Amino acid sequence: MHPLKIVLAEPRGFCAGVDRAVDIIDLTVQAFDPPIYCRKEIVHNRHVVDGFIEKGVKFVEELDEVPDGATVVFSAHGVSPEIWNQARARNLNVIDATCPLVTKVHLEVLSFVRKGYGILYIGHRRHDEVVGVLGEAPVAVQLIENVEEARLVEVPDAKRVVCLTQTTLSVDDTTEIMTVLAERFPEMVRPSKSDICYATQNRQEAVKEVAREVDLLLVLGSQNSSNSNRLVDVARSCGTPSYLIHGVDDIEESWLDDVRAIGLSSGASTPEILVQRVVDYLKSRGDAEISTLQVAREDVTFRLPPQLAALSPA
Repeated sequence: MHPLKIVLAEPRGFCAGVDRAVDIIDLTVQAFDPPIYCRKEIVHNRHVVDGFIEKGVKFVEELDEVPDGATVVFSAHGVSPEIWNQARARNLNVIDATCPLVTKVHLEVLSFVRKGYGILYIGHRRHDEVVGVLGEAPVAVQLIENVEEARLVEVPDAKRVVCLTQTTLSVDDTTEIMTVLAERFPEMVRPSKSDICYATQNRQEAVKEVAREVDLLLVLGSQNSSNSNRLVDVARSCGTPSYLIHGVDDIEESWLDDVRAIGLSSGASTPEILVQRVVDYLKSRGDAEISTLQVAREDVTFRLPPQLAALSPA
């Protein structure tokens, strides 16, 4: 009987924005008197969130659940100006964990609005990141979720329109939507650098390569993680069966029938320990050979907020 081949996609797991957000909330717990609040999940992963709940962090949906004057962390996905205004009115001590790449899109929206452009924004309607970006200029920004909407959308001035995107989308799907929009609006402006973050792109490229080598690909991540769901989509687009799992307990034995090579990846908000637990489980079932398929190296880091920078040894 041949040993099971386990192929690990690289890069996988935490990106620089998630590393920064996790460090921020960790340092906030150390630096400020409890209780510490966090609006929304700090990142979209239950394992991470549950770990901070154990440390006493109180996660809330909206700021009206936070007492006046308390310390509150804004999640990595960013918030709208309305939320910032609410925080100031309540005299909240805000620690902003917004990913700098998300902040970049917010600033792009403001810049193009000042120049009189209409904005077509590709994203998923209920995602926290999208809600924050749309809040920057609700009148000027139109959300595009799919190709059909791209074919139907109308703009006030076809000569002054720009296309921006959510940072965690599928590169291939976004390209298709962008192509339709460019055909309809030939003078449409695109940012000089893609809004889809480097980590999202790298993880998708790694999954593409691994999917070609395996019979099954499992992605570790939470159901509400956009970038994790996109990794499953990418693998399936390559013709490889793929499933999104939170952990070992989600694996169904029937998935492993007749599988001789299995790929593993994880979303940008998934801790590596969850991947290693799956590896250990697969190894416990019999002989296994483990290899890594690497498509890129990542050395990006982001600065901490000034309130916390002095507390970090890095």
